[in-house]
Amino acid sequence: MLDASGLRYGVAGQPVILNDVSLTLEAGEWLGVDGVSGAGKSTLGQLLAGYLTPQAGTVTVDGAPPPRRALRPVQWLPQSPELAVNPRWRVKRILEEAWTPPDALRDAFGIESAWMNRFPQALSGGELQRVCVLRALVPGVRYLVADEISSMLDPLTQLDLWQGLRRVADERQLGVLVISHDAALLERLCARRLTLSEGRLRPSTRHGAPPAIAPKQSPASR
Repeated sequence: MLDASGLRYGVAGQPVILNDVSLTLEAGEWLGVDGVSGAGKSTLGQLLAGYLTPQAGTVTVDGAPPPRRALRPVQWLPQSPELAVNPRWRVKRILEEAWTPPDALRDAFGIESAWMNRFPQALSGGELQRVCVLRALVPGVRYLVADEISSMLDPLTQLDLWQGLRRVADERQLGVLVISHDAALLERLCARRLTLSEGRLRPSTRHGAPPAIAPKQSPASR
């Protein structure tokens, strides 16, 4: 279980961004978090993944603090994939910095072998986001924080990306925290939702169980 308890974070001279924020994410669970721009959703994601250190509170994975100098069991996937890669590296090196994914998994995300020799700027946003998702799926990763990863993609590319991630998450029993402004997307993906407002999390109002993601109908848009 990914457990965050009493997280507080702020910047000197500015209002506190997060104040006494707590949540749990079980293995295999999909949890949605929404909130207005500037509410602190990305800050929360970076705290969970260890990119930021809370001023108060704790983050634990299966009851223990996440390791500092080994593979992070919680991976944060940002909205803008170009900010997560070295623009001077080719895609093959970007992937192999983390691991060498099997061909079957690469194919599941629609990643073509021709991309391996390209630089990030030669890929579309949807193509590069799929590369970044694949890179994060290193064996040993237990939880993913998907921070608006499909907000700038067209509907077909969104469908393809989420279908691929759902299949892998189900197979590996990964917990996935989905951060999004898109209420319909969260309804579709997540059985439980929270809203971040004024530095605190509260349950979101929702109706019924989320429908399963529809079977793949069309190839990924590029």
